[in-house]
Amino acid sequence: MAGDPSGRTVQVDFYHLTRMPLERALPQVAEKVVANGARLLIVAAEEEQRLALDRLLWSYAPASFLPHARLGGSDDQRQPVLIAGTLDAANGARHVALVDGEWREDALDFERVFHFFAEDQIAPARAAWKALADHPGVARRYWKQNESGRWEQAA
Repeated sequence: MAGDPSGRTVQVDFYHLTRMPLERALPQVAEKVVANGARLLIVAAEEEQRLALDRLLWSYAPASFLPHARLGGSDDQRQPVLIAGTLDAANGARHVALVDGEWREDALDFERVFHFFAEDQIAPARAAWKALADHPGVARRYWKQNESGRWEQAA
């Protein structure tokens, strides 16, 4: 857990989706994680959203290929990106993307957390942001999009 005696710091990035939908923002983050040699767990509670994300990661850009799978396959441990309904990182991921707007306290067991939330999820995101202020070993960043659609760190 964050703030353990080892001095480990968890980076938690809050991404407020205002101009760019999740379907554009998530592949960008996933590509960067994989390009840096890390693995990513994508968490969404609803099966319908997990299915949509699976299709998205195959087709979001014609020239891109982002190897991934949904949790439950025979080769989960080999996947650079794994889509799941819980924080079960069967692929050994140390990075997690919470894509359904729901904060999960156990995400602090990862090294880096990407918490995506939309306009209708601002109140729970604010509550999570405030609660994390009291966690030793947690570094928080808040990202929003500027007028041109680029991500800017706002806090």
